[in-house]
Amino acid sequence: MHIVRTLLGLLVVASSAVAAEPATWTQWRGPYRDGHVRGPAWPDKISGDALKLVWRVDKLGPSYSGPIVAADRIFTTQTVDKKMEVVTAYDRKTGKELWKTSWEGAITVPFFAAKNGSWIRSTPAFDGKTLFVAGMRDVLVALDGATGRELWRLDFVKECGTPPPDFGFVCSPLVDDTGVYVQAGGGVAKVDKKTGKILWQTLKDGGGMMGSAFSSPVVARLAGTDQLVVQTRTQLAGVERDSGKVLWSKEIPSFRGMNILTPLPFGDDGIFTSTYGGNTRLLQIKSAGGQYTTADAWTLKYEGNMSTPVVLEDHAYLLGKDKRLVCVDLKTGREAWRTEERFGDYWSLVANKDKILALDNRGILFLIKANSREFELLDKRQLDTNDTWAHLAVCGDEIVIRDLNGLTVWRWLSK
Repeated sequence: MHIVRTLLGLLVVASSAVAAEPATWTQWRGPYRDGHVRGPAWPDKISGDALKLVWRVDKLGPSYSGPIVAADRIFTTQTVDKKMEVVTAYDRKTGKELWKTSWEGAITVPFFAAKNGSWIRSTPAFDGKTLFVAGMRDVLVALDGATGRELWRLDFVKECGTPPPDFGFVCSPLVDDTGVYVQAGGGVAKVDKKTGKILWQTLKDGGGMMGSAFSSPVVARLAGTDQLVVQTRTQLAGVERDSGKVLWSKEIPSFRGMNILTPLPFGDDGIFTSTYGGNTRLLQIKSAGGQYTTADAWTLKYEGNMSTPVVLEDHAYLLGKDKRLVCVDLKTGREAWRTEERFGDYWSLVANKDKILALDNRGILFLIKANSREFELLDKRQLDTNDTWAHLAVCGDEIVIRDLNGLTVWRWLSK
């Protein structure tokens, strides 16, 4: 498999957890920010006795943030009474509340997005000590993971003079050993981990609706250079992590700037993306004499929506705007297959070896065999009647799900 492991050896938590037990889930899309986990092969079932309920916390305020799982605790966010944003830490084994921290921070999203709520959206990031949480009103808050004590708060609206983003702070922070990377304040920013000071900001577009980027950044090695890869509302770009210098950029057409997916590095110099109202493509990045060029390796007339795909054996598994799952050959750009069945509006996807777990926003969990010849469903289970838009977390034999009203830990029983 040729997919680039974008953050391996780059994130603090990855470099300090060589033989860490139990498995953790410390950021958006997991340990390597690519929706993949490593470990023993998964069982072939999730129905019946295959999954056991360990504990559940009910009556939480709504949230789309994915759960963050540390060695001994689980962090989750919520919006309470349309006014307060709350972060809570629970004991990983028992579900007992360990601490809770809150601040005022609500907005109302535009009317055409109202059905998806006005609650907190961004998934936090944890570097082993500090939890970095993005609030809807364009604030980034650093909390002590052990106590919940606020270490610093960065208000991008005040700092950058930009309006609060119409859809809130959606991008999920990326952390390395030098800083925190986010799309906020009408641009892409690197923030000092210790102080909350903005170290640099680039790709500025002024904030507001067109500035409230949805996509989350990744780190990749392209054209021989390690770089931050970010998709704004209008373009895909590579940025030098130390300086914020834009190395290359490419306009990515979409409807009303709906570039939502997290870009996926593939092969030596490729970036995969798919947009609402645009198409699916693999962008090739090359460099000669310090000058970068971009070109489409291929394009496919298929519209992605909100669900970032996973890649296995040179194939991307993507839930598109038409609510069907499509398998795309990343080397050729050809559609290998597309399901007849239509699913929900959103899937969060996690892969291990040749299997994929997909959590549908309707509360259905699917277990799929990665098969480039045909759609192969191994099992499925209705786990919740609440909406499940938050990205699921898979840590060893544990599956952690944040639905709209609660937090649940399931344990996958042995084969």
